[in-house]
Amino acid sequence: MMLSKNKIKYIRSLELKKFRKEEKAFLAEGPKLVSDLLGHFTCQLLVALPTWLAAHPEVCAEEIIEATEEELTRASLLKHPQEVLAVFRIPEYPTDTTLPAQTLCLALDDVQDPGNLGTIVRIADWFGIHDIFCSTGTADVYNPKCVQATMGALARVRLHYCPLADFLSLLDKDTPVFGTFLDGDNLYSQKLADRGIIVMGNEGNGISNEIRQRINRRILIPNYPAGCETSESLNVAVATAVICAEFRRRMH
Repeated sequence: MMLSKNKIKYIRSLELKKFRKEEKAFLAEGPKLVSDLLGHFTCQLLVALPTWLAAHPEVCAEEIIEATEEELTRASLLKHPQEVLAVFRIPEYPTDTTLPAQTLCLALDDVQDPGNLGTIVRIADWFGIHDIFCSTGTADVYNPKCVQATMGALARVRLHYCPLADFLSLLDKDTPVFGTFLDGDNLYSQKLADRGIIVMGNEGNGISNEIRQRINRRILIPNYPAGCETSESLNVAVATAVICAEFRRRMH
């Protein structure tokens, strides 16, 4: 079957959130990313070069189209199109308020850069954090740039979009809710936990006032040497990595 103009138009339309929402679908490109996501999400459409299809005879999708390099180039959103792309169904995960009482989770308060969000998903995957609760103002994880930045970690990390302040207010009162502040307690001397939720704030404004009221453990990543003038803050993805690494180090 040829890759029709309508199919190309449909694939490219998934660059926009409006169409992703309407179609309940997202795009992934490249052999590693597509292979990582196959089996974890329902694949509605897979478009690939004959060589890739011949090397993956077991591939399972609702529709498979063999395409030429020229057709793939027309359909792709990448500067340098690769040998396969796929359209997957967006999953629906329940928002479970009991999860942070049982395990360590992340919460994102209006993290708006798709690259930062994709990197945070990879970090969560690396440190064994399987659930991220996102404010409705957080970037869409199914944005193609974000999907690429997750490097396949999206297969193992669930993102829940919800009114974040309401979600935090429904947690058990003894659930630790951590947040980073310039007047917080030093991360390396603070008592941490193997359960609870770590809130990361917006790139420019940090954690919003509404969410601050829900935080019961204020922490600080100290700069070195103490008291010396340094950069004003860390990138939100870098800060997430530093915090998650320390939480996991304490668990060993």
